[in-house]
Amino acid sequence: MVGYDPEARCVSTAEAAAAGSASGLVTRVLVSPLDVLKIRFQLQIEQLSSRNPAAKYHGILQAVQRIFREEGLAAFWKGHVPAQLLSVGFGAVQFMAFESLTELVHNVTTFNARGSLVHLVCGGLAACTATVAVQPMDTLRTRFAAQGEPKIYPNLRHAVVTMYQTEGPQTFYRGLTPTLLAIFPYAGLQFFFYNILQQFSKWVIPAEAKNGGSIKDLVCGSCAGVVSKSLTYPLDVVKKRLQVGGFEHARAAFGQVRTYGGVLDCMRQIMREEGPGGFFKGLSPSLLKAGFSTGLIFFWYELFCGFLCALKSPESPQRKEG
Repeated sequence: MVGYDPEARCVSTAEAAAAGSASGLVTRVLVSPLDVLKIRFQLQIEQLSSRNPAAKYHGILQAVQRIFREEGLAAFWKGHVPAQLLSVGFGAVQFMAFESLTELVHNVTTFNARGSLVHLVCGGLAACTATVAVQPMDTLRTRFAAQGEPKIYPNLRHAVVTMYQTEGPQTFYRGLTPTLLAIFPYAGLQFFFYNILQQFSKWVIPAEAKNGGSIKDLVCGSCAGVVSKSLTYPLDVVKKRLQVGGFEHARAAFGQVRTYGGVLDCMRQIMREEGPGGFFKGLSPSLLKAGFSTGLIFFWYELFCGFLCALKSPESPQRKEG
């Protein structure tokens, strides 16, 4: 169902966008706590270890307990409104662009639109398109998830106005360069490995075992998410560090803060002060999130597309009643 298939075409580009946005919305609600943990870990300069007394967070369990104790349960959904706007918008643009690009490949080239390499390139380009469209929401989401108590930004409107007035419109696109550098291989590899795993599952699972299709989509998506995130994670850390530039005063309660002059300067400072391990801070919750979110994204997308196809089928009960 993911990608253009001339033999089983039943979802339009607009319907792909609707299915993508719906899958993003449902998934975001479920994985938001892991996202907050990941961002907190990525932004911490101090080593993530209980042996470091200056470190605010040491590990997943300790961080969960401390955030809950200091900020309450709602803290795990900090920045949820911009995050939801991000997920809904990203899902819609990404899957709409992906379906359109794979259809274009089928119509104007000799390449197989269902091929894994086509999915790699089209998936990366689709994600870059979606990233440019929703980058301001990603920056806002990061700011909200990163701030402690008392809050610098009490609500979304205040954040937008304050950031625009004090830092200018360019601040909403902080970290765009490393984001695009990371998102192309990350998303491309997601679609690439998902395609390969789906083909492998057809070879392994008997054709008559169709009732396990949804679970298969979830497992294939989760594996694709973990592998692709592991390969592209350092650039995600750099992106998050750059996105909170100019926001250092809100980070004082979390430990040391740094100012970075750009992508290369950020990478140099991380390597010099934190070592190679600095590029993998927050990897554990990030892999958990990548596994859950990517699996759920493909799971819900396939499910919603299947539902839309069923509605248009001549045998559909809704069609017969009409």
